[in-house]
Amino acid sequence: MPGAGLRSCWGGRVLPLLLAYICYLLLGAAVFQLLEKQAEAQSRDQFQLEKLRFLENYTCLDQQALERFVQVILEAWVKGVNPKGNSTNPSNWDFGSSFFFAGTVVTTIGYGNLAPSTEAGQIFCVFYALMGIPLNVVFLNHLGTGLRAHLATLERWEDQPRRSQFLQVLGLALFLTLGTLVILVFPPMLFSHVEGWTFGEGFYFTFITLSTIGFGDYVVGTDPTKHYVAVYRSLAAVWILLGLAWLTLVLSLGPLFLHRCSRFWRLARGLDLKERAVPNPEEPTRPQKIPISS
Repeated sequence: MPGAGLRSCWGGRVLPLLLAYICYLLLGAAVFQLLEKQAEAQSRDQFQLEKLRFLENYTCLDQQALERFVQVILEAWVKGVNPKGNSTNPSNWDFGSSFFFAGTVVTTIGYGNLAPSTEAGQIFCVFYALMGIPLNVVFLNHLGTGLRAHLATLERWEDQPRRSQFLQVLGLALFLTLGTLVILVFPPMLFSHVEGWTFGEGFYFTFITLSTIGFGDYVVGTDPTKHYVAVYRSLAAVWILLGLAWLTLVLSLGPLFLHRCSRFWRLARGLDLKERAVPNPEEPTRPQKIPISS
């Protein structure tokens, strides 16, 4: 009956997956609370203490005036204006920065440190995202398909000699290693050098960006005290697109690579030959032909 099949599917697959998903979220919530709540409380207390010290040093101000000033700073930050520095800070809407922002829109990263503030810009952003997000998905899929075409011989892997199998596995491992260095190792080193971050912070920014999580706590090219190359943020946007395409390829080739490595290891140890030598009890044995002597 359809109802029985639905209940079997829900109880056998969906319900355990749902429970595991909820437990994973609960575990993450508990760990994040344990790690971050105390630091947040210390930061809040430090901020309140600094406000009190500011009022003590500048008695011409009162609490209400200071709160209004803090509100102005928050509004400026929301609109993408860095409150540090002066009016000579680089624009967030020059062509390089605008190109970087367009890339964060279509890739759904959305750092949150910059957003259109005009009504016309907000309306355009909506329609731009409606067209750009599907276009980005199609582009990444086609790029991943093109890259996978160069590795199509892996599909006929079992039919090739063992030496060829070893070379293909070695080539795939080399490709993944070089891609990891170019996409996930060298960029954090560059970002750390340019932005003044530690390597851990640069690697954190790289992963949060390419996973399209995009918290916005670290964004390249936003420090008003630094002088960036004009194409710096544009190159960062190109790196994001290439990194997303590489990750798409890796996610599709990862299970294949693990299967091939396991298969090659089994062949190297001769396990497949032993398994083939063991008869399958479920298969009926064929009667052997008895030669007739002349």
